[in-house]
Amino acid sequence: MSRVGVDVEAFDALERRIWARSATAYAASVARLCAHPVPALLDAADVRPGSTVLDVGTGTGTVAAAACARGARVTAVDAEPGMLTEARRAAPEAAVSLATLPELPFPDGAFDAVVGNFVLNHVGRPDEALAELRRVLRPGGRLALTTWAAPAPPGQTLLARAFEAAGATRPADLPAPPAALAAVTDLAAFRALLATAGLAEPDGRLLRWNHRTSSEAWWGGPAGGVAFLGELLRHQPPEVRAGARREFDRLATEFRSEDGELELPHAALLVSARR
Repeated sequence: MSRVGVDVEAFDALERRIWARSATAYAASVARLCAHPVPALLDAADVRPGSTVLDVGTGTGTVAAAACARGARVTAVDAEPGMLTEARRAAPEAAVSLATLPELPFPDGAFDAVVGNFVLNHVGRPDEALAELRRVLRPGGRLALTTWAAPAPPGQTLLARAFEAAGATRPADLPAPPAALAAVTDLAAFRALLATAGLAEPDGRLLRWNHRTSSEAWWGGPAGGVAFLGELLRHQPPEVRAGARREFDRLATEFRSEDGELELPHAALLVSARR
């Protein structure tokens, strides 16, 4: 196996390990942030009453629940059983099951619409994932995806900046994201990736919003093991973990509103295409 292949396999294994224990902490912290683009995501996929919809990487089921509320017939999948427990609570009408990109247990052309909210940035082979999403989409059906944009606004990087200021270091056994993932953080490159996957009319736009949250809830994400920063924090010695919290509190003053809540600027890409 090539070095590239080894890195991709290691990245995918890291993603599975990270999310295997963080469903509850994710639901209490980052899930509300990720819910912001959901209405626009469903609009981009033309989700309407009676549509058959696949929600890939459903997480806590926010997208699945919103699609069900539109009268769609929803199938939702995730790679983490803990997330599926949360999704079943949020969207009891949906058919919720375990599945991991880039392999899905559905026949060709099974769905009118396929959606994925902040999913493709967690998959080591985005080109293979897109090919699989296209496969399960019916001819004429629509695909819509969100990913985080680069460069990220300062509110979006608040936690990472706190870690850096505290001297947090990345252990050698935590692989870096594969180079291919850079394409899903840039709008032009992402559109080109959709076209390469055989999807028609690739389109997209940049979404910007301020996420309103408390300091405790935002710190609770990495403290609870959520995403890469949660894994990174877990690997730090106690003095660095304590320093990261102090730096977070210091840097957070830049975003604190009059009532004490944080207003954190974020940016994401919303892309869509047709099979």
